[in-house]
Amino acid sequence: MSDETVNTRMNMIQAINSAMDVMMERDPDVIVMGEDVGFFGGVFRATAGLQKKYGKTRVFDTPITECGIIGVAVGMGAYGLRPVPEIQFADYIYPALDQLVSEAARLRYRSGGEFTAPLTVRSPFGGGIFGGQTHSQSPEGIFTHVSGVKTVIPSTPYDAKGLLIAAIEDNDPVIFFEPKRIYNGPFDGRYDKPARNWSAHPAGEVPEGYYRIPLGKANIVREGEALTVLCYGTMVHVVEATIEGLGIDAEIVDLRTLVPLDIETIEASVKKTGRCLIVHEATRTSGFGAELSALVQERCFYHLEAPIERVTGFDTPYPHSLEWAYFPGPVRITEALKKILKD
Repeated sequence: MSDETVNTRMNMIQAINSAMDVMMERDPDVIVMGEDVGFFGGVFRATAGLQKKYGKTRVFDTPITECGIIGVAVGMGAYGLRPVPEIQFADYIYPALDQLVSEAARLRYRSGGEFTAPLTVRSPFGGGIFGGQTHSQSPEGIFTHVSGVKTVIPSTPYDAKGLLIAAIEDNDPVIFFEPKRIYNGPFDGRYDKPARNWSAHPAGEVPEGYYRIPLGKANIVREGEALTVLCYGTMVHVVEATIEGLGIDAEIVDLRTLVPLDIETIEASVKKTGRCLIVHEATRTSGFGAELSALVQERCFYHLEAPIERVTGFDTPYPHSLEWAYFPGPVRITEALKKILKD
């Protein structure tokens, strides 16, 4: 799984950059493309230095046309390349939906396995930077509904690099959403300040070379007996901070990949604890938490000691001035935890 044991401290942006660097060095078919990813290094600098190292034919800027970016990437993948297109913000991915849903996701099926679309679409998503309604959306639920597309959301630099390498090596299209609120490190649950212990945070230790984390395997961040909390991305850190503050013996399951989903780990945890809370930043209605709730109910009904609870974003556009009211935080999570444990 790994050919390098030397570790260095990285934030998530650096880990993502390292993953692309490692894969471009190992595989000449890996191509990085997108708006401002070349000379500028990306709006969040996730591709910084790659064009200088690998040249303009392997790391190049594209026009501002998301459907064009993904359309070209699908063609590259069918030809045998492994493109890693960046959509600058997840909010901008909607013009590319037809290419992703009708072409990339269907290519293997419609060609009887003769062609594949091994592209990894990277995109920062979620709130926490006061981006307002057009720079803060969490559209992961849309892609979990599409057969043939895998959906990945890391919560730590270590996971980000290992999962991104696995995604690039995968022969199916992967949507790789990067929680931009924690690009520069997790925070302590008070939203406005980075974690005081980030410099010593174990998640900051990332191997410099190649390693991969298999898609479809959740991570138990914290073991517990009182209840299970299912979450991913930024919410892992919010949940962890909240639970530590309350002193609750909760088990935190970081899903890491929504499709494929590690339902076995989820089922085992909920059957052990008998209670389940689901936390995500996306809107509540038809959010991925609804699917998780249904799966838990179907598989763990006779083990549940309280109704399943969800803490999510609201069914509104992402507000700018009221961002922290929208953002699922300790207050709402605490209320849900007390309700579950009371029953």
